[in-house]
Amino acid sequence: MPPVETVPAGSVPEGDQQAGPRNQIDPNASLYKLRVTTTFVQVPTSVRDGRGTPVYGLTYKDFTVNENGKPQTLTYFTSDPFPLSVAIVLDMGMADVAFQKVNQTYGSLVGAFSPYDEVALYTYSSTVSQVSDFTNRTERLTASLDEMKLVRGHNNGPPVLGGPLGPQPPMVNGIPVGTAGPPPVYTPPKEAHVLNDAILRAALDLSKRPRGLRKVIFVISDGREYGSRASYSDVLKLLETRDIQVRGVVVDEGALPIYKQISKLHLKGQGYSNILPKYVYATCGGQVYSELSRNGMEDAYAAIASEARNQYTLGYVPKPSADSSAYRSIEVVVHRKDLKVSAKDGYYRIPAAR
Repeated sequence: MPPVETVPAGSVPEGDQQAGPRNQIDPNASLYKLRVTTTFVQVPTSVRDGRGTPVYGLTYKDFTVNENGKPQTLTYFTSDPFPLSVAIVLDMGMADVAFQKVNQTYGSLVGAFSPYDEVALYTYSSTVSQVSDFTNRTERLTASLDEMKLVRGHNNGPPVLGGPLGPQPPMVNGIPVGTAGPPPVYTPPKEAHVLNDAILRAALDLSKRPRGLRKVIFVISDGREYGSRASYSDVLKLLETRDIQVRGVVVDEGALPIYKQISKLHLKGQGYSNILPKYVYATCGGQVYSELSRNGMEDAYAAIASEARNQYTLGYVPKPSADSSAYRSIEVVVHRKDLKVSAKDGYYRIPAAR
């Protein structure tokens, strides 16, 4: 077996240390440089015991990575934390009572990231908007989130179409006062929850960020998808090609137990009830945090950021294949009993430039 380029835990590779005392390290500088080739595959991996506690202290000898069922030769391994490039995607289509609860957790959301991370903010409902660009300055992110506190979510309940609170003028014998003919027909506008489009927009922007950062889309939503132009399969292919993780906190009705059971249900014409877990499991093998309380959301923010940053990172150069653009499945095996491994399902190789 060729030597594995291993970065010991808690260290920085030679040549990447900054001059001067450690407390003067530039927070904008990468913690270390990862040398890659056009065929290099990187597999961030989380390991937990039977109680769900993260397991640290493993070495490359404890892992095997299979691609399309065949074991690969590891050429890179580290347990050091990675700086993150994070796109926070915030669902504006939730009921207002749930959205206001999320508003109260923004301080903990900012506190989940380190000075080495860069964060951008996106929102979506019927359209997608970028609220702030990528920055590692917490005051900028805090200012953007504070502005979101002035925004209201959707009101609960069906729209009012009749009676004194309805949109039509007063009626006499079914005919509007001052007009002739039958009463007009009022149709409520269709709601849209373009989660696919929002993840696609964030993924396209993340793909332009520096290579040395681990790229994560952090979704806070009820998980519904309806009305996107982009399909789930097309967005997932981009994520798997660009090595981008999706992680999420499901709130509001999406966090109820019955929604967890039907999260994979797709009703024609009604979209997905909760598509977010499908993205999370495919891109990082992790869990979606379903939280109804403020404390639960805040704990979930810290757990997600910590897990994304402190994964084992396995790397290898895959064997040549006749079809370089075909999907390749990945299975990570740990050679210790009673441990659960979380990693992405697979990837699409980026076609070579001609």
